[in-house]
Amino acid sequence: MAGEVRRLTRPSHPADARVGARLRAARQAAGLTLAAVAAEAGLTKGFLSRLERDEVSPSVASLVTVCGVLGIGVGQLFEPPATSLVRAAEAPPINFGGQGVREVLLTAGAQRDLHVIRSVIEPGGGGGEELYSLACDVEFVHVLRGRLRLLLPGEVVELEAGDAFTMPGATPHTWLNPSAATCEVLWVLTPAP
Repeated sequence: MAGEVRRLTRPSHPADARVGARLRAARQAAGLTLAAVAAEAGLTKGFLSRLERDEVSPSVASLVTVCGVLGIGVGQLFEPPATSLVRAAEAPPINFGGQGVREVLLTAGAQRDLHVIRSVIEPGGGGGEELYSLACDVEFVHVLRGRLRLLLPGEVVELEAGDAFTMPGATPHTWLNPSAATCEVLWVLTPAP
């Protein structure tokens, strides 16, 4: 529903807590199979599978053992997810450099895996004449309105509203708004530089 605010609530009783999805995510992040975790924890693969689907309630000892195998603390299973809300009017301004550019960080807070930056670029504004690269693995740009010109070694890429471009973060580049209208773009950098 429009205007509805979803509130996260903690379970009223510890037995109502759902930990299966977090256990599965931790196991997958560690690159472990159900069989490997079950063997290391001294549990059956079937029990662990049911635990990840929240179909069984583990003993404290079993939960502590599984968390130890996965290298996570038991408390992590019950923490609310790390989220952050950035209201349009409250996005913190940043300055990555350039001229004729207003930029805000849309991924403020605890987010360290990526940066999403909204740039409003005035006509003729840009990142400067010198090519630069960022300390990230991937850089993505999406033009929301207007036009953007990306300058890469030996290549010029013209982007219009709706266009997107992805490149390795180490790619030397610069950019400018070549039109007489304001340009607005989203930059996504991962991991955050």
